[in-house]
Parts: sequence; C-alpha cells; structure tokens
Amino acid sequence: MSTELAGHAEGDRLSPAELRKLFLFEKLDAEQLDFLASHGAVEHYSGGSYVYREGEEATCFYVLLSGTVALNRTVRGDEIETTRTDQVGAYAGATQAYIERIPQIYLNSMVAISDVAVYQLPADELARSLRDWFPMAMHLLEGLFFGMRSMQTMVSERERLLALGSLSAGLTHELNNPAAAAVRATSVLRTRVTGMRHKLAMIADGRVDGTRLHKLVNLQEEAIKRAASAPELTPMQTSDAEDEVGEWLEDHDITGAWDIAPTLVSGAIDTPWLATVRDEIGPDNFENALRWLVYTLDTEQLMTEIDDSVTRISSLVAAAKQYSQLDRAPHQTVNVHELLHATLVMLHAKFPPGIKLVKEYDRSLPEIPAYAAELNQVWTNLIDNAIGAMGETGTLTVRTWREDDNVVVSIGDTGPGIPDDVRPRIFEPFFTTKPVGEGTGLGLDISYRIVVNKHHGDIRVDSKPGETWFHVLLPMDPDEPATRQDPVALADGIE
Repeated sequence: MSTELAGHAEGDRLSPAELRKLFLFEKLDAEQLDFLASHGAVEHYSGGSYVYREGEEATCFYVLLSGTVALNRTVRGDEIETTRTDQVGAYAGATQAYIERIPQIYLNSMVAISDVAVYQLPADELARSLRDWFPMAMHLLEGLFFGMRSMQTMVSERERLLALGSLSAGLTHELNNPAAAAVRATSVLRTRVTGMRHKLAMIADGRVDGTRLHKLVNLQEEAIKRAASAPELTPMQTSDAEDEVGEWLEDHDITGAWDIAPTLVSGAIDTPWLATVRDEIGPDNFENALRWLVYTLDTEQLMTEIDDSVTRISSLVAAAKQYSQLDRAPHQTVNVHELLHATLVMLHAKFPPGIKLVKEYDRSLPEIPAYAAELNQVWTNLIDNAIGAMGETGTLTVRTWREDDNVVVSIGDTGPGIPDDVRPRIFEPFFTTKPVGEGTGLGLDISYRIVVNKHHGDIRVDSKPGETWFHVLLPMDPDEPATRQDPVALADGIE
C-alpha cells in the first residue's frame, strides 16, 4: 500500500478510495472522505529535513504515506528522539487542533529519516470538520484532554517528589555512616596527636640522648611500615596475640598493658619487636617511648579510617552524579555496568535485610550509545518492582549478557510471579496491581517507551511462581533495532 500511495507527485490529492485505505480514515463516510480529499495534498520531504519544528504554529496535520520519520523533543537545548516509525498511516502535527482553548503549536519536531511522503491537511479545516462531524466526541475528548492533563500534572509532580524524597533519604542514610565515622575519627585523632606531643616532650627533655632518640624515630617509621602491611588475623589469632602482648607488657611493668595491647596487635607489633624497642631505648624511658609508638599507630589507623570514610562519601557522590547524569550530554556512549552500579547504590537503602543481591556481569560487553539518565530510570523501575514483589525476603539477580547484536540487561526476582491474565497488560499506562494509592501504573509504561521508542530495543518478560525476569535488549548499533515496533500512531510525541 505504501508504494501505491507514495507514487503521487508533490501537490497531488488522494482520492476518497485511497484515503479509506489509511486506518485513520477507514470508517468515514463518502461525504467526509470527499472533504478530506479536496482539502489535503501529498508532500515530499528528503531524508534529514524537517517536516515541521517544535514550537512553531501548528498549521498542518500529517499522515505518513511512505518512508521513516522520527519525532524529537527539545530538552535543555538538546533534541531527543522520542519515536521513530515507518508505519503507513501514522500521524502527527496539529493533533489538538479541535481544542480551541489552547495555543496551537507543534509539541515536537518531525524529522524525515529517509525520503518520505506525507498527506498534509490544513489544521483549521480539519478542526472545523471534526467539530461538525463528531460534536459529542469532541466534547468528550476535550474534557478528557484537560482532565488527564490536570491529573497527570498532579500525579507526576507527586511521583517526582516521592521519588526524590526516597532517593534523598537513601543517599542521606548511606552518607551518614561514613560521615559520622570521619567526624568521630577526627575527634579521636586530635586527642592522639595531643598525646604524641606530650610524650615527645617527655622523651626529648634531655633524658634520652641524641643517638637513642634517632633510633626511636627509626623505630617509629618501622612501626608505621609494619602497620601498613599488617596481615588479617582471625578472631582467635587476634585474641591469642593480644594475650601474649598483654602478658609481656605486664611482666615489664607497663601501666594499662591490656588497654594498649589491641592497638599494638592491630599494627603487627609482637613481643620480639617490643623487646628490641626496650633494648634500643633503655628500660628507664621504655614506657614513654612505647606510648609514643602506640599514639603513632593510633594516628595511622585513624587516618586510614578517615581516608576510607571520605572515599566512601566520594564514591556515593560519584554514584549520585552517574545516576542523575545532570552534568552530561543526554545521548552518549555508556557502560551499562556503570549505570547499574549507580542505580543499585542509590536504591541500596530500599533493600530489606532479607533480600540478597546477586550480580552476574559480562564485563566483555561493549559500550553502547544510549540516553543514560533514561536507562537509569528503567533500572530503577524494574528493581523497585522486583523488591516490591518479593517483600522482605528473596534474591534479586542483575545479569548482563549478549544476544546477537544486542546488550541484554536481565533483572530477576524470586517473587510470586505475574499471573497469566495480568501479563498482557503490564505495559499499559495506569494499569497497576498495587493497592489504590500505592502505584500509578506508569513505571513499566515509561520503561517500555524509553527502551522501545527511544532506544529501538525491546523488553521481554518471563514469569512463573518463584522466578520472574525482565530482559531489556539494547542494540549496539542504534540504526539496527532489536525488534520492530508495533504499529502505533504518532500523537504529540506520545505513542
């Protein structure tokens, strides 16, 4: 059919019989088809050109006759492709012309991906005829339009606030632990440094000669090196080592021997090394020298703790930036594992203690061109649904693999599964199995649009009791879609 309709020259009019072959007009009567045939005309656009641009006055309604077109929306100065189709009869342009109470502008841009032919109808003529032909339907559609727009605005705002609050609470919780650890370690470190200065003053007040003081500094450096390479001990080994060091210190009349033994053991200090220190410094100054060395080990451990805490904070901030993608181009080459890591970090606080996370990544997968922030939204929706399905216990598996020329991200849960009568509807907008007020039914619909319409990929579902998988297929080559889209109409960029 597309070849037949595309055979018309620029400016040709389609006959009523030809118009009836388009699904949009197949139910119109002869008089209505005559009107459309007399007011519309065929127009041709070369590949790469704009059929119309977002924000311009919406003067025409377009029906695709042949070729491939894409609808783009502008977000913060960048054009983002929302839909691509070659379905004959798909329509776009002045689709809201019949509503008189809103500005008539194009809500998106239509770009000819290949050479295309469209049937072009003047918006004012189409709007007038629709109001005359279907007055009751126009009233219902107008009421539906304003009602849905108002509801979607309120629901979307609420959803964004809830999502932001949830992610903020989770991030705050994750940041609080390392931040508190860093503050505590800093406070203790200040005390230890003060103690080091005091002990050093006692050591260097003339009772230790220069040679021994020099040896003490060398022993300090050696203690730092031993602490840096200290082996990991089992609880039993640690307890035995502390007993041995504590008893040795008590035998040599060291005050508080059992208090400083754990610090010495954690720094890989044993009794032979302590005996060496005592011989080098002398019995009279051994306790002061030992406590100075203990303070040294304490400060090293505290600085390591601070470094670990600050690194953890930095990693969380980096994950938040990766998740939001606020400082990056909307479309870029991405590593799906980095996106998954950022999403899992942001959602970590939502994981109940009884849910186990299993990651099975194929690290050989190549980077792919994608809208990173939107893919993070897909992972968020799928993981959040999986957690909700399992409740307090279960296993969440995140797996990456390759199928033909597609990168596949699979998210599986051990929940009760999706009933057979529900599965065909899970991607429908506003359909939800959650109790009233707990779900909008938009998560999977949004995910489907992002994967299929924006990335030309596919989402597949396998489910049985105890095992549900969502497989997201993303093409490595954006010009080679993973699956062919279902026939859809293009209406204001919302297909």
